[in-house]
Amino acid sequence: MSRIRKNDTVIVLSGKDKGKTGKVLEVFPKKEAALVEKVNMLKHFERRSQQNPDGGVIPREAPIKLCKLSLVSAQTQKPVRIGYQVSDGKDKIRVARPTGEAIDKK
Repeated sequence: MSRIRKNDTVIVLSGKDKGKTGKVLEVFPKKEAALVEKVNMLKHFERRSQQNPDGGVIPREAPIKLCKLSLVSAQTQKPVRIGYQVSDGKDKIRVARPTGEAIDKK
């Protein structure tokens, strides 16, 4: 299981989109990649069909490697490392290392 999950807010650490933030739309654990909203946009050439009679060039997101992403803290709006804590003897939650705030809210 990866440290970054769906609906997390992340920042890009390196590459052409360095510094951009976005929400994770989908995570691909086997590829070690994630789909992030408005990050790593590529042009997809759509052919004509009944649903799209004009066809044309459509911008869409492409997966980006997880090693290039870092979770953004809700308090400081800066990238943070992720740690884990066991609460109530069985629930394992993600925690921001510098601030100690819980990322998983139940």
